[in-house]
Amino acid sequence: EKWLPIVSCRCFVCKYSRCQISVTQPSAPKSVSIGASVTFSCSTGSDVSNYLNWYQQRPGEKPKLLIYYTSNRYGDTPSRFTGSGSGTSYSLTISGVQSEDTGHYYCQQGYSSPFTQ
Repeated sequence: EKWLPIVSCRCFVCKYSRCQISVTQPSAPKSVSIGASVTFSCSTGSDVSNYLNWYQQRPGEKPKLLIYYTSNRYGDTPSRFTGSGSGTSYSLTISGVQSEDTGHYYCQQGYSSPFTQ
C-alpha cells in the first residue's frame, strides 16, 4: 500500500494593524493512502460570508487556485475536490486521493482586504 504526504499548513499573513480577519488551519501533516479520502479544515476569525478559497501548492510549483467562494471548482479542478462550509468554518475534501495530490493546501478568505491566508 502506497502512502502519500499530504500537508496542511497553519499560516498567518496578518502583518499590519489594519488586518482584521485571521485564518487558521491545523498544522499537523496528513498521510493518506491512494484512493482514500482526506479533509482539511479552516476557520476564520469572523464570518467571511462564504468568500473562502482553497489553493494547492505542489512541491516546486506556485500555488494553484482549486476552489473559490467555498464550493466552486476553478478551471480544470477535478471533481474529487469538494469545498464546503459557512460562517467561520470551512473544509476541503479530496475523495479518492491520487499521487498528484501530494502538496500543501491553503485556505484564503476573500471577504476583507487584505485577503489573509
